[in-house]
Amino acid sequence: MNTPLRRVSVFCLALILALMGWATWIQGAKASDYMGDPHNPRVTIGKYAAPLGNILVDGEPVTGSAATSSTLKYKRTYKDGPLYAPVTGFTSQIFGSNQLESLYGDLLDGSDGRLQSPADAVLHRRAKGGDVATTIDAAVQKAGYRALGDKKGAAVALDPKTGRILGMVSTPSYDPGTFSGSAAADQKAWQAMAKDADRPNVNRALRQALPPGSTFKLVVAAAALENGLYSSVDEPTDSPDPYTLPHTRTTLHNENASAPCENATLRTALQYSCNTVFAKIAADLGQDKVAAQAEKFGFDDGKVDVPVRAAKSVYPKGMDSAQTALSGIGQFNDQATPLQMAMVASAIANGGELKTPQLVDKLTDGGGNTVQQYGPKTYGEGRAISAHTAAQLRSAMQTVVDKGTGSGAKIDGLTVGGKTGTAQHGVDNSGTPYAWFVSYAQNGAGRQVAVAVMVEDGHAARNEVSGNGLAAPVARAMMKAALS
Repeated sequence: MNTPLRRVSVFCLALILALMGWATWIQGAKASDYMGDPHNPRVTIGKYAAPLGNILVDGEPVTGSAATSSTLKYKRTYKDGPLYAPVTGFTSQIFGSNQLESLYGDLLDGSDGRLQSPADAVLHRRAKGGDVATTIDAAVQKAGYRALGDKKGAAVALDPKTGRILGMVSTPSYDPGTFSGSAAADQKAWQAMAKDADRPNVNRALRQALPPGSTFKLVVAAAALENGLYSSVDEPTDSPDPYTLPHTRTTLHNENASAPCENATLRTALQYSCNTVFAKIAADLGQDKVAAQAEKFGFDDGKVDVPVRAAKSVYPKGMDSAQTALSGIGQFNDQATPLQMAMVASAIANGGELKTPQLVDKLTDGGGNTVQQYGPKTYGEGRAISAHTAAQLRSAMQTVVDKGTGSGAKIDGLTVGGKTGTAQHGVDNSGTPYAWFVSYAQNGAGRQVAVAVMVEDGHAARNEVSGNGLAAPVARAMMKAALS
């Protein structure tokens, strides 16, 4: 063979070997990357090639799958979509997925390796989709949704002993089934939701932190007892009325001018929601001690996963004494989600021990066999408050419902404790205030439930907005449903 021909032959052989090596690299080492790339249409085709597994409430599916005439053979369907959207999230052939639908997408579409049988592995086929069993109690969910009605707001109900989320409602809601497919109507429904000024796609129960108003006084009362500022909720607080904010000439008054707030006990101060008392307590304790107590309840934790991640609830830092006083009544820059305030009530109800909130009970394969079981976990490093402090606060919260501002939460045959809140909104409080109610209930058998409700807009006149009038009836409905 002459030299030029030999060189061409060697060069061609090198090209063939390089091509074979690249093909081996693509099919071997890089195969999983390409198979998982969302831009690969085969990923979407495979996901919707068979019915998806379901999300369950009380053991019954609140999702489903329907056959289509397109390349994507099945699309997701929803039972009572607006009711359960804050729980399930959505799965769309065009717009992807979120919440449980996203977090457990591999399990639901059968691509989770834990679902694969030996036969599936040999035949290189996708397993049947598994199911996600939630902790939601359908009766509690429906009660909260009906009670919120056309109000803009959210509610969370927890089992204090386990942390199980029994109800998680956000209104206004949306129907994820209207855009689960790939037709023009699905795109139109998505665009309408995205442009809605009321933001129905926001899960207000988990993802919207707002000033908690007077419900934060429970945290300040806990800090006062835990730090020995007072020995009980029935000890006078030596508080003036009105109260001048430290190092200022600004005086703080109480909403109810006739309330007995001067030198009031913690019980009386919670009963009448005395701003002067809790502002002074926060200033006396200082921001560090209030912050330490708030953090034990879950504030300033950016990784509260239920498993959907909640927005961080914030107790502000770097305040002066006057700002610290205002933070003690749930104003200044305090921010809390309904989930966070339900955690506060839950710890108080459960003798001071706070359980990590959980939305998922277990995962199962396509045959109903358990793949993963979730159990109760204690939040943080230990107790949020002592058993003594918890008992004191439960007693004071009962007074709020029996004789104070929380009468709208009374339920015959149940022990109910609560705290109202009306948080300022807008520059110089020009907006409609936020109405809050935080509560717990217990029946004769010892079963408990803790609830937090936030009403962002109840379509009420500004002077008619109150936690007792707008939020307490929602809490009452959910507590009654949980313990009936």
